[in-house]
Amino acid sequence: MGDVAMTVPVVKGLLQQNPTLKITVLTRAFFTPMFAQLPNVQVYQADVKGKHKGVNGLYKLFKELKAMNITAVADIHNVLRSNILKQFFKLSGIPFIQIDKGRADKKALTANKNKVFKQLKTTQQRYVSVFSKLGYTIRLDDSCALAKEKLSDTAIALLPKEPKKWIGIAPFAAFEGKTYPLELMQQVISSLNTTNTYTVILFGGGDKEKEVLGKWEQTYSNCVSVVKKLSFTEELSLISNLDVMLAMDSGNAHLSAMFAVPTITLWGVTHPFAGFYPFAQQSTNALLANRENYPLIPTSVYGNKFPPGYEKAMETILPDDVVKKVLEVVG
Repeated sequence: MGDVAMTVPVVKGLLQQNPTLKITVLTRAFFTPMFAQLPNVQVYQADVKGKHKGVNGLYKLFKELKAMNITAVADIHNVLRSNILKQFFKLSGIPFIQIDKGRADKKALTANKNKVFKQLKTTQQRYVSVFSKLGYTIRLDDSCALAKEKLSDTAIALLPKEPKKWIGIAPFAAFEGKTYPLELMQQVISSLNTTNTYTVILFGGGDKEKEVLGKWEQTYSNCVSVVKKLSFTEELSLISNLDVMLAMDSGNAHLSAMFAVPTITLWGVTHPFAGFYPFAQQSTNALLANRENYPLIPTSVYGNKFPPGYEKAMETILPDDVVKKVLEVVG
């Protein structure tokens, strides 16, 4: 989801410079609401678990896309499936430009030995390079963020009526290595709740997350969990209205950033140098694990790999420092 969210400001920038372009985004149908604000953009569903499964399914997908009179393909994913699609498009003579993911540089950045610790190109810069090779100009700036959206009646009904600022918190990530310990996050929420000045809105996805955040909602009077209470479209509109988002190095950080919501991110065994920092966010909004104590950070790009002893790296980010940063940003 984060990868898709990072494409949104790039596509908007592309359209601002090239307003006559017609763009088809090939992705999961679930992600369609992300592109709703963009003119001349349609989402085409890749049903990779159904009719587009396997090589034969991908050939069927190719024929469906070719029938839409596509004149060029920007592959900003560069995975096995898109490499197979590339061969079909290549035979048809349609230009097919793929992203350079910088795999060698990322391997050096995350190495245990001879680590090369330096800032790599951002993912958005890599996306822009693909379109540049197709001959299109993109200027990425604050104007590429999406506009705030109208809240749904369902979202309005969930939230308290007091005129408090809204702090979004998304405490989960795909991997343990980049998830802030829940007991520490609960301390953050307790401190924010005690101020009685803000409404804390909790975001998550699965059943486990629903259970955990539901308990926090019951414990803290100024907390509201929206897990499984809103559609994805409604959740996006709510995120666009936040005063600040506190998230991990995860998809929710990119969702709030694409609406220009001030976004604070907590980093464990991953690091912004890998290029996945949320769009147009101040670098001071990143709170990082202590590299003096854990010098091998980043140990992986996605947070799924870390050596023994690095399980507690995120504990070096103190709850008081997180609260201080949230209060500083929210004002």
